[in-house]
Amino acid sequence: LKVIAIDEQLRVIYEDNVHFDKDLPEFKTQGGVYIHSDRLTVTSPVLMWVKALDMILEKMKSSGFNFSQVRALSGAGQQHGSVYWKKGSIQILKNTSPELPLHQSLKGCFSVSNSPIWMDSSTASQCRALEKAVGGAQHLASVTGSRAYERFTGNQIAKIYSQNPEVYKQTERISLVSSFAASLFLGTYAPIDYSDGSGMNLLQIWEKAWSKSCLDACAPGLEERLGCPVPSHSVLGPISPYYSQRYGFSPDCKIVAFTGDNPASLAGMRLQEGDIAISLGTSDTLFLWIQEPTPALEGHILCNPVDSQTYMALLCFKNGSLMRERIRDDCASGSWDEFSKALSSTGAGNSGNLGFYFDVMEITPEAVGIHRFNRDNQKVVSRFPKEVEIRALIEGQFMAKRIHAEKLGYKVCK
Repeated sequence: LKVIAIDEQLRVIYEDNVHFDKDLPEFKTQGGVYIHSDRLTVTSPVLMWVKALDMILEKMKSSGFNFSQVRALSGAGQQHGSVYWKKGSIQILKNTSPELPLHQSLKGCFSVSNSPIWMDSSTASQCRALEKAVGGAQHLASVTGSRAYERFTGNQIAKIYSQNPEVYKQTERISLVSSFAASLFLGTYAPIDYSDGSGMNLLQIWEKAWSKSCLDACAPGLEERLGCPVPSHSVLGPISPYYSQRYGFSPDCKIVAFTGDNPASLAGMRLQEGDIAISLGTSDTLFLWIQEPTPALEGHILCNPVDSQTYMALLCFKNGSLMRERIRDDCASGSWDEFSKALSSTGAGNSGNLGFYFDVMEITPEAVGIHRFNRDNQKVVSRFPKEVEIRALIEGQFMAKRIHAEKLGYKVCK
């Protein structure tokens, strides 16, 4: 959990974080999560998140941070995680005692104590059922922006409903991680924002309303448990009195809707129409501002957090930096300097030599293996010369990003 405070000139005046494994060892997480014995189910304890918030605010207080100067507060949460509030919890949330840390007041508030998160891939049967119920994968993508994905919240809710109908019955509200965090500050249930809500397989991205057919396919009475979605920049209301009394926040401090981490990246990078951003991590992520998207079976279309009338496209490529590191080790003695020199020594277009490199099963597209082609479009089994291999990898990765972005409606401006 991270906190950052900025002044009116956007200068950072405070930063801190709580590390789940190290600072909250009692929850026994690894990387902030529990990986269950089936290796598919991945969850995080809800109370760990609440306790982390207690901890970070206490750290700020003991450092002398002046909470009374905070005018507005917002945040981002990991996309696709979900939190299940037990019946009657809203009253507890509204009436938390400033004498107690939040996690003590809320410890009985969750019908599911371990939240499914983005790493979970245990809902394959629910995904198939959802696609079938609404007329196929492409139709689901056309309505919600994505085909059915195992980590998406609708499918996670469907699993909880089918395996634990009693637990679902005891649930009065379902939050995303983002709206859950906003709820803690608001002292009442915060609505889900359009942008994070578009990562659920439940929201009609064009109408900005829940899809009845998707809701019905997942669980009964779901609409009332989700509440009405709102634009990502909505001011939700003033901060809960709990924070004024315990930490000295001004009662006028405004809570702005929280959103998902991916939409927050688009906002934080200050992307505008036609811009494209690429995060080169273990997985490569590409996101862009888009006016007229064409949802496809690969990639995601989300509502734009900055402008509710436009969209953002998101593509994820699993074979990212690990693939580049392997080719660096094989072809450049493990040195990025040598890798860069080899890349510079070859011309753009690589004399017609092209490669696609997938050590593990790729997400976009679903493919695995190393595929090399020469200038005559013949498949080459043997390796390219080292400098040709390096350029083939980089050009192939970026060409794939462009092709799949164009499939989602991106137009390269001339």
